[in-house]
Amino acid sequence: MDLRLTGKVAVITGGSAGIGRAIAHGLAAEGVNLVLVARDEARLRSVDIPGVRVVGVPADLTVPDDAARVARVVEQEFGGADILINNAGTGSEEKIMTAADDRWQWYWDLHVMAAVRLARALVPGMRARGGGVILNNGSICATQPLGYEPIYNVTKAALVMFSKCLANELIGDNIRVNAVNPGLVMTGDWVKTAKLLTEGTDQTWEQYLQKIADDNAPIGRFATPEEIADLFVFLASDRASYTVGSTYYIDGGWLNVTT
Repeated sequence: MDLRLTGKVAVITGGSAGIGRAIAHGLAAEGVNLVLVARDEARLRSVDIPGVRVVGVPADLTVPDDAARVARVVEQEFGGADILINNAGTGSEEKIMTAADDRWQWYWDLHVMAAVRLARALVPGMRARGGGVILNNGSICATQPLGYEPIYNVTKAALVMFSKCLANELIGDNIRVNAVNPGLVMTGDWVKTAKLLTEGTDQTWEQYLQKIADDNAPIGRFATPEEIADLFVFLASDRASYTVGSTYYIDGGWLNVTT
């Protein structure tokens, strides 16, 4: 299937690892030029994607001015962007009663305000190019929360609502906005956490993660980042031209529809 993406320009936050990196490879396979944004400059430089033009922008998107700086690089290097994928994010672990305000603020800036600021910065260029696509990477926890990460749950839920509101505002400009809510995805963060929690125990980290999959996902396993990326690539294309303001779950059957 020709996704008609050749020559487009995509900005991907959190683009140096995990789902973001997989999306970058998936879009590049369709001929999309890339602007990859990440905090870790060394990891960003390690991304090797042949066949398309790739520009790396080290940035901390919890810092308000960094979104504007990303937009300036996009304009200088490509004259604007056709696709924005707000993927930067990370899990949390806290109790509502004891988490300090600055912890809430940091996650709010990372998961919500980064998407708001990048949209404000890049949408004018999309309008000038005749339209575009914005995809926000949420989480199943936006709907079906895990008890140990309330801040993550709340901020991802806000990101999903932001997606719907932005979709309504921009559809007249031929800019489609949607959200994707993944379930369990085998990323480096999950592996690191599993190794820490099983260190010095009789359980291997692989067994720990398999138990999580068995307990939550009817499919019985974690997704690969590439499986999640495939949905993003499709939604970024003209083949998904009627998808507007929706939230797509890709969770191996985890979502409880009665929730």
